[in-house]
Amino acid sequence: MFGLFSAIRFLTILPAGDPGTFHAKEMVRFFPIVGLLLGCLVVAADLAFRLLWPASIASLLDVMLLAILTGGLHLDGLADTADGLLGHHSRDRALSIMKDSRIGVMGMAAIFFSLTIKWAALSHLCEHRSLMLLLVPALARGGMIFGIVFLPYGRSEAGTGHPFFQERHSGSTFLFLFIPVLLAFLAFPAGLRVIAVFGLLVLLLLLYFHKRMGCITGDMLGATAELTETLLFLTASIGSCSSL
Repeated sequence: MFGLFSAIRFLTILPAGDPGTFHAKEMVRFFPIVGLLLGCLVVAADLAFRLLWPASIASLLDVMLLAILTGGLHLDGLADTADGLLGHHSRDRALSIMKDSRIGVMGMAAIFFSLTIKWAALSHLCEHRSLMLLLVPALARGGMIFGIVFLPYGRSEAGTGHPFFQERHSGSTFLFLFIPVLLAFLAFPAGLRVIAVFGLLVLLLLLYFHKRMGCITGDMLGATAELTETLLFLTASIGSCSSL
């Protein structure tokens, strides 16, 4: 349970357990569970929102709630990654840019497009809406596990993601990722499409990070979660409602 509490405190603003403890290795496998927790909160809020407002407004509030619950952690990683990687920068220069707390034009654009796409996708998501709101955040946070397991850490000095790379992870680290994967079968065939896109997207991101940087950082892990969540919501909305 210490790992779960640590994962909740790290990935969200929700209080859980002793704030003085940080179980890096144990918490990684619980990332999908934290995603499910976030999904449950968003689903409950979404049901309430839609009693009061149309889908477009409810969807905007859903996106805002998800960003608030995560403390903007993944959005920050997306912005830093966009600033560092989307340019003709050397590896060392890109790492330096990502470490800078200031946000650049590419970072601002990345955040804008990510939030806008989520809002537009959710506004048109009717079929299996609650199920998708539940499993997509879980898959997105589970996607970070692949980066931790399969890519080396990119900084010689300690950074946000450094503790996760101190020890070798076993295959059991992926155990809880099977929960959202199995849930996806309840939304056949849309759920299987989401799972297929999830696998392809994570693979392409890891290949890009490996080719571009030869490593991964905490910011790139956050970008992985944010990009995955955005594109999976977009995938889930395919063939759904045609109007707001």
